[in-house]
Amino acid sequence: MARQFYALQNVLKGDRGATAIEYALLVGLIAVIIIGAVTVLGGNLKGIFNSIVTALGGTPAA
Repeated sequence: MARQFYALQNVLKGDRGATAIEYALLVGLIAVIIIGAVTVLGGNLKGIFNSIVTALGGTPAA
């Protein structure tokens, strides 16, 4: 148990632990940006694809 505590303490003190946390924060921020962009642009993209399908003579999705 003490070994695990010291290992955790070393990770939190060292630069490697800070770098891992920074990368995790960046990945989370990028995920939030992607989700926001898809949410905002989703309706516009559906309209664009439906107009393309209609122009090609197909039936757009509901």
